[in-house]
Amino acid sequence: MPQQDFKTWNAIIRSLCIDSRHNEALSLFHQCSRSSIGFKPDYQVFSAIFKSCTVLLAANLGRAIHSLIVKQGHVSCHVTSKALLNMYAKWGAFDDCQKLFDQLSRNDPVIWNIVLSGFSGSKKYDADAIRTFRRMHESGEAKPSSVTFATILPVCARSRDLDAGKSAHAYVIKSGYETDTLTGNALVSFYAKCGLVSSDAYAVFDDIIHKDVVSWNAMIAGLAENANLEDAFTLFSSMVKGSTQPNYATIASILPVCASFDRNVAYRWGRQIHSYVLQRTELSADISVSNALISFYLKVGHMAAAEYLFWKMDARDLVSWNAIIAGNASNGEWLEALHIFSNLTSLDMIFPDSVTIVSILPACAQLRNLEVGKQIHGYIFRNPILFEDTAVGNALVNFYAKCGETGAAFHEFLMISSKDLISWNSVLDAFGEREHDSKFLSLLHWMLREEIRPDSVTILIIINFCASLLRVEKVKEVHSYSVRTGFLVWGTAPTVGNAILDAYSKCGNMDYANKMFLILSERRNLVTCNSLISGYVDLGSHHDANIIFKGMSETDLTTWNLMVRVYAENDGPEQALSLFSGLQVQGMKPDAVTIMSLLPVCTQMASIHLLSQCHGYIIRSCFDDVRLKGALLDAYAKCGIISCAHKLFQSSTDKDLVMFTAMISGYAMHGMSEEALGIFSHMLQLGIKPDHVIFTSVLSACSHAGRVDEGLQIFYSIEKIHGIKPSMEQYACVVDLLARAGRISDAYSLVTRMPIKANANVWGTLLGACKIHHEVELGRIVADQLLKTDANDVGNYVVMSNLYAAEARWDGVMEMRRMMKNKDMKKPAGCSWIEVDRTNNIFVAGDYSHPQRSIIYSILYILDQQIKEPVEF
Repeated sequence: MPQQDFKTWNAIIRSLCIDSRHNEALSLFHQCSRSSIGFKPDYQVFSAIFKSCTVLLAANLGRAIHSLIVKQGHVSCHVTSKALLNMYAKWGAFDDCQKLFDQLSRNDPVIWNIVLSGFSGSKKYDADAIRTFRRMHESGEAKPSSVTFATILPVCARSRDLDAGKSAHAYVIKSGYETDTLTGNALVSFYAKCGLVSSDAYAVFDDIIHKDVVSWNAMIAGLAENANLEDAFTLFSSMVKGSTQPNYATIASILPVCASFDRNVAYRWGRQIHSYVLQRTELSADISVSNALISFYLKVGHMAAAEYLFWKMDARDLVSWNAIIAGNASNGEWLEALHIFSNLTSLDMIFPDSVTIVSILPACAQLRNLEVGKQIHGYIFRNPILFEDTAVGNALVNFYAKCGETGAAFHEFLMISSKDLISWNSVLDAFGEREHDSKFLSLLHWMLREEIRPDSVTILIIINFCASLLRVEKVKEVHSYSVRTGFLVWGTAPTVGNAILDAYSKCGNMDYANKMFLILSERRNLVTCNSLISGYVDLGSHHDANIIFKGMSETDLTTWNLMVRVYAENDGPEQALSLFSGLQVQGMKPDAVTIMSLLPVCTQMASIHLLSQCHGYIIRSCFDDVRLKGALLDAYAKCGIISCAHKLFQSSTDKDLVMFTAMISGYAMHGMSEEALGIFSHMLQLGIKPDHVIFTSVLSACSHAGRVDEGLQIFYSIEKIHGIKPSMEQYACVVDLLARAGRISDAYSLVTRMPIKANANVWGTLLGACKIHHEVELGRIVADQLLKTDANDVGNYVVMSNLYAAEARWDGVMEMRRMMKNKDMKKPAGCSWIEVDRTNNIFVAGDYSHPQRSIIYSILYILDQQIKEPVEF
C-alpha cells in the first residue's frame, strides 16, 4: 500500500478481530501505535482490541489500552466502555469491573448483563450474580431482557436456589417473556436441573411458541438427567418426526439414554441413530457425535464397532482417546486399553489429562504392570495440574494397593493435598487385609478424628475387614453403627445388610446371620440368600443350606455352586452330582468354580470316568485358572493316576505354589519320594516361597519312603532358612518319619521337647508306631497322654487294644473294651469301593448284599489259595 492511512489500518484490525485472528490483530495494533503514520484508532478499533485482549487474557496490554483511551477521551464512548467492562468481567477482575460499572449509566440492560455474565462464569460468584440481578430488578434503572434471564437462570440452577429461580420466572411472566425461545430454554434447563422436570420444565417447554433445537435438547437432556429415560426417548422420537432437526448436542444426549436400556434393544436403537447420523454429513463429520457413538457402542459391549469407528475418524480429540481407553478398560480389555494409551502418548499435540489417567491406571492394576504404572506416576509428578488432582491421587492409591504395594499406596495417600472420602476409602481398602489390622485401625481412627463421615462404601470396607479377622464382636460394633447412622433404615438398598449377614456367616455366628436374614425379609435378594447359604456351607451344614435353597424363588450359578460344594465336602457325592445335573437342566453353564466343587466328588467316588469328563469340559471351555489346574492335578493323584497328574503339571506354563503342592502331595501319597523331592528342589530354584502346606507334603513323602536324613534336614530348614515356625502337622510328620524308621525313643523325645503342646494327631501317630514296633510300655504312656487330649476317638482305643493283644496282654485288651463300652463307642465298619464299567461298587465289612457276591468270593478264594501255594524256583 503506497499510501497507508489510519482508516485503512483501523479497518484491517477490525477485520482481524471479527475473524478471531486475535494475535495478529494485537500485533498489528502494536506496530501501528509505534509507527509514524499518525495512527489514530477510533472507538470501533478500541472495542475490537478489548475483545482480543479478553480472549487472549492479555491483562497488561488491556490495562495499558485502558489508560490510553482515558488520555484520549474515549472513555465516555458507550461502545468502548461496554467492551472494557466486558474485558474486566470475563477476566474475573471484579474490583476493576465494579469501579467502571459505578461510573457508567445503568439505563442500558447490556451493562447489567455484562456484569451478570462475568459473575456467572464461576460458581464461587453465584451469590454475587443473584445479588446483582435482584439489585437490577429493585433499582428499576434497566429492564431485564431475555439475555438477562438466560444468564441468571443457569446460576440459580447451579446453586440449586429454587426460590431465586422461581422469582426470576415470575418476573419473566410479568415482563411477557414466557413465550420467548431464549428465556424458555433457560427456564426448562433450570427446572430440569432442580429435579422438577416432569412438571414445571414440561409446562415451560409447552409454552415456548417457536421451539428451536436448543429447546428440544434442554428438555431431552433434563429428562435423561432425572432418569426419565423412556420419556426422553419418546420426546426424541417426536423431535425427529417434526420440523426441528437434531444437532450434535441432541445426539450426544440421546445415545447415553439408549445405552441404559436392555442391551439388545439399546443396540438396535443406537444403530438406527447411527444410520441417521450417516445421512447428515455435518453430523457424521462432527467429533463430538463420533465420540458419543464410540461411548455408546462401548457401553453396550460392542467393542469392534467402537474401535472401527474410532480408527475411522479423520480427526480425534482427547475426548475420543479417553472414551476408547475407558471403554476398553471397563469391558475388561486391559491390554487393548494399554495399547491405545501407548498410541496416545506418541502424539505430539494431545496430552493425557486426569480422565485419561483415572481410566488407564485400573488397567495397569489389573495387569499388575508396575513398570507402566510407575511411568504414568512419573508423568503425573511432572504435571502440577495432575499432581494436585484428587481423583488422580485416588487412582494412584488404588493402583499401588491392587499391585500389593501398600507402602507406596499409603505414601500417595499422604501426598493428596485435598483428601476426599474416596481417598480415605481407597487407603482403607488398601490396608483391609488381615495382616494390616493395626494400620487399618489407626487410619480409621485418623479419618474419624478428621470428622470425615463414612458412607456405605466405607462401611462395606470395614465389615469385610472385620470378617477377615473373624472378629464377631467387631462385626457387631459395625452393625450397631450402621443402625444408628441410617445405613440399615427401611427402604434403603440391602447392600450393607447383606455384607453384615455375610460377615456373621464368615465368623461362624449363624444365629446372628439368621437374625439379619429375617430383618432383611422384605428387602432380601439373591445375594442375601447366597450369603446365608455360604455360611452354612462353611460350617458343613448341608441340611440348613438346603432349607434356604428350596425356599428361594430365584437362583443363580453361585447358589448352585455353593450347594454342590456343601454336599461334595460333606460326604454327599450322589446329592452333589444330582445338583450338578440340576443346574444344567436350569440352563446354566458350569464355570470353573462349579468344576472345582465337583472334583472332590471324583476323588470320593474314585471315579476316573467322571474325572475325565471334568477334564474334558475344562479343556473345551478354555478355563485358564491355575487353582483349577491344581485341583484337577490333585484329583488325578488321589484317584491313583499319577501319570496324568504329572503330564498336567509338565504342560502348565504358569505353575504356582498350589500346583507344586498338589504335585508333591501326589507323589507323596504314591510313595514316590525321589520325584517329590525333585519337584520341591525345582520349586526352590525358581524362587517360589514355600508355605506350611508344601512343607507338610514334602515331610510326608520323606516319611512314607523312610528318608530320615532328608526329612530331618528339611524340617530344620523350615525355621532356620525360611523363617517359619514349624506347625503341629509338620511335627506329626517328623514323629511319623522317626517312628517308621524304628527310632521310637527319638520320636518320643521330640514330642516331649516340642515348643507347642502336642495334639491328638501327634500322640496318635506315636501310638501307631508303638503298635508296629511292639513298644507296649511306651505305648501305654503315649496312650495316657492321647486319651487326656482326645478321649472320644474310638480309633485310639482300638489301636491300644490291638497293641495289648499283640503282646498277649489280655487284661489291657479287656480294659480298653470296658472303656469303649462305658463311653458307648463302636468301631465303624470298614468300607471300600471300586468303579467298574462306570458303576461304583461299595463293600462294607460284614455286608453280603452285593448281587455278584458269589462270583467275587469264589475268585477271592482262588486268589487266596494261589498266594498260599509254595513258590517253585
